[in-house]
Amino acid sequence: MFTITSFSKYLALILLVYTATAQGQVLNRDSFEHYISEFNKADDELYKFGDFPNEKAWTFLKTNIPFFECPDKQLEKTYYFRWWTYRKHIRNTPEGHIITEFLPDVSWAGKYNSIACAAALQFMEGRWLHATSYFEEYARFWLKGSGAKTVRGYSFWIANALENYTDVHNNDALLKELYPYLEENFKSWEKDHRDSTGFFWQTDDRDGMEKSISGAIAGCKTRGYRATINSYMFAEAQSLERLSLKLGNTSKADYYHRKSEEMRKKINNGLWDKNSSFFKVIPWGSKDMSFSDALELHGYTPWYFNIPPQNYSSAWKYLMNDKYFYAKYGPTTAAQNHPRFAISYQGHECQWNGPSWPFSTSITLTAMANLLNDYNQRYVSAQDYYKLLKIYSNSHQITFANGKKQPWIDENINPFNGDWISRTRLKSWEQNTWSKNKGGEERGKDYNHSTFNDLIITGLVGIRVGKNNELIVNPLVPLSEWDYYCLDNLLYKGKIITIYYDRTGKRYNKRKGYNILVNGNSVFTSTKPINAKVPLRS
Repeated sequence: MFTITSFSKYLALILLVYTATAQGQVLNRDSFEHYISEFNKADDELYKFGDFPNEKAWTFLKTNIPFFECPDKQLEKTYYFRWWTYRKHIRNTPEGHIITEFLPDVSWAGKYNSIACAAALQFMEGRWLHATSYFEEYARFWLKGSGAKTVRGYSFWIANALENYTDVHNNDALLKELYPYLEENFKSWEKDHRDSTGFFWQTDDRDGMEKSISGAIAGCKTRGYRATINSYMFAEAQSLERLSLKLGNTSKADYYHRKSEEMRKKINNGLWDKNSSFFKVIPWGSKDMSFSDALELHGYTPWYFNIPPQNYSSAWKYLMNDKYFYAKYGPTTAAQNHPRFAISYQGHECQWNGPSWPFSTSITLTAMANLLNDYNQRYVSAQDYYKLLKIYSNSHQITFANGKKQPWIDENINPFNGDWISRTRLKSWEQNTWSKNKGGEERGKDYNHSTFNDLIITGLVGIRVGKNNELIVNPLVPLSEWDYYCLDNLLYKGKIITIYYDRTGKRYNKRKGYNILVNGNSVFTSTKPINAKVPLRS
């Protein structure tokens, strides 16, 4: 819950933002209020469970979010829309704040409507908010509170998520407090989900990927050795290694280093299909450990954690190919040329055998940004990243029966026409008791199961979060199309960061080219494309 100490920290952050603005931040935050007013006006506010209903949305966002401006106004609008929807999910409970996935209560959730499935992505997105106490409380909920009973109900890379969060907001005391619980969580995953093969196994629905092609092979009971869970557990071991070093425990660091490297080898040697040049599922119970024949989008998950070697980059040749994953509202969750690829309005309303899912899209785009930053390859480009990000942005809308359009985020998308499939299915069942038990027609309204703004900040603008006290910037912005952009009021390692590009110097009436400000002071300027590393002095 919001303590006096955390409130004092919050007031200090507000003062820091005010001071930095007085020192010369670039954007006028009030010029973006019209987006929030527009979203509020169009919204049928069915659920008011969070701390910040619509009438409080702008007050909260104005003091908590980084501000973003660019020539692509649809992309810019989606950025503010996703912050507007995110704050709806900040819910206070008797155990402190948590972040929800669904706004209405659903029967498969844990206490306070908590669900572990997308929690790691909720940390990744939410780490860019200025108020930090929510996420400290959320971490404690999963590890020390009622959430501990369901923390492994779905695949959840909590140690890595918490490490990424504290790389933005330093908090060694929190890491020290939660370290024993993170260790216990890892041991429990090994006990319950790792077998004699050395692989971790998971069912597709506990990966949050129901009815996937590789999860529905006859005889495998839907279990599989999947690149998802094995990548997540690699990341858990690697994060525990780094946390052990931070806490001065070198023997534990060595132990988790051996664990992570063992997992890296298992993933790269055992889940990589050389014939297809792709990471695939091995169905559980397969006597010869043979691969599923399906190429599925989650095969890109290992790059989310920089696991594969350079020569595996050929897997990315499929992403922009419309015979495989590329689509107007894609990418698709399975290759379109597979005989069991389907866009179905029959059976289960949440199928991962073809429809586009924001969860999977955000994992893939984060992995793609890592590829473009850390690998030498020729299969995809920064222009492709921007193209897919625009597709993702454009999918954030709905057209009602009366022709009215408005920004929207929901569950699964028809990759060919942009229809929100689950919503359409639930609407057809709206008089059905079974439908109501599943959350009703608007179950997925403002769904909090993915990232978007993190992709703008870390991918497009290029804030590459570092372990040391430094700022690394390597933008993927398409300068052939953009004459300017600005990310302002970004709280990073206790500093307020501003990054802007102005081709002529006339947009912001300051230096032209690339410019980086720390607490309002210019620390870097260049007229050429940048890959900058700036130390953050105390």
